[in-house]
Amino acid sequence: MKKALFASLMILLVLACKEKPEEKPMYTLFVGTYTDGDSEGIYTYTFDAGTGELTNKQLAAKLTNPSYLALSKDHKNLYAVQETADFDSLGGGVTAFILNDGVLKIQNSMGTQGAHPCHVSLSGDGHLAVANYTGGNVALFNLNDDGSLGEHPQIIDHKLLDSTKISHAHMAQFTSDGLMVTDLGLDAIKRYKEDNGKFVPGPQPSLPFAEGAGPRHFTFGEGGKMLYVINELNSTISVFERDTKGDYQEIQVVKTLDPNYQGNNACADLHLSPDGKFLYGSNRGENTIVIFSVDATSGKLSLVGRESVHGDWPRNFSMDPTGEFLLVANQKSSNITVFKRDVEMGTLIFLNENKLPNPVCLVFE
Repeated sequence: MKKALFASLMILLVLACKEKPEEKPMYTLFVGTYTDGDSEGIYTYTFDAGTGELTNKQLAAKLTNPSYLALSKDHKNLYAVQETADFDSLGGGVTAFILNDGVLKIQNSMGTQGAHPCHVSLSGDGHLAVANYTGGNVALFNLNDDGSLGEHPQIIDHKLLDSTKISHAHMAQFTSDGLMVTDLGLDAIKRYKEDNGKFVPGPQPSLPFAEGAGPRHFTFGEGGKMLYVINELNSTISVFERDTKGDYQEIQVVKTLDPNYQGNNACADLHLSPDGKFLYGSNRGENTIVIFSVDATSGKLSLVGRESVHGDWPRNFSMDPTGEFLLVANQKSSNITVFKRDVEMGTLIFLNENKLPNPVCLVFE
């Protein structure tokens, strides 16, 4: 009897001391949308990094076409473009929000002085950039101490750069040495440096692309040594390497589509995995995420494969803060699809989907 009791106590002790499974955190996901259908603006979800489930959908802010979002590093402010041509007489707008426990409160809105703003980014030291697609220009705002938008933005006008092509600024991103702007219409990336509070052309003012490539979005690898650019119009990704002078030279171009695919396609977004070992890009038309491995020495890309997005027209996608999941905003099928990411192989496994009208941008808090 005593032996049985002792054995039971030992079992209970072992179970009590057994390591508990790691509890994964919960995150807030902000979703920007197009509001020409049933959507009303910016939505939030709660994302479970343990299961990959999205729950607790809420309308966080009513806003017209908040198609791209940016979150400040301290998570105190959120910014959203209003991708329209009639915010004011000059074009679209951008709105600043205070963020408090997942609740958005509008601070102010400003015109971007160009039609259809489609991208917004932050410098981290008091500047905000907006790329105006149809306007063919970039608006650069100074931020006030509370994160609200200052008046009188600097306007960088790409329409003046070429008399034969139509400028379409698609992404304006601050970098360690200034500002880079992809211009889909000019088939170029324009580089700027800050000089006495204004951004002016840098030492390498332009990176050329193949005629009709349509550079759209970019990301950096190896601390800025490598530059990866997804090209919307010819469905490729261009790889650049930074030389000793700080100039970027193209070293590789890879195709994003399956050779057997014959339909129309328009690439949209790209992201590196947190460890820099894999690069992902979205194909709108083929409706896939293309997966490449990144060579640790050269930075060049090798095809891993493609995964169906289980939806139509994957505009923007994002990896969660753990890097273990990848979420896709499928604009035309009005759903957000969630994939488990194999961190060793780079491959994706479909988990679930959530219906939401016309999602186009995903940002984790």
